[in-house]
Amino acid sequence: MPSRILLFLLLLVFLAAAPRVNAQCAICTRTAQQMGERPAKGLNTGIIYLAMAPLAIFGVIGYRWWKNNRDAG
Repeated sequence: MPSRILLFLLLLVFLAAAPRVNAQCAICTRTAQQMGERPAKGLNTGIIYLAMAPLAIFGVIGYRWWKNNRDAG
């Protein structure tokens, strides 16, 4: 149980210390440069928002797979 708490706290530290990310491909970057500062931030936020669903799905599937294989072994 303490290892889970430690893992959770470590995850929180990594998330808090994460640098600001730009999730744009080359075409989106060029488009964002032409749009200006505020719309470009909105575009970047939208890209990150849309990427969260597949990443969360893969994370849940991976965790369940790891947990089932760990218990079986």
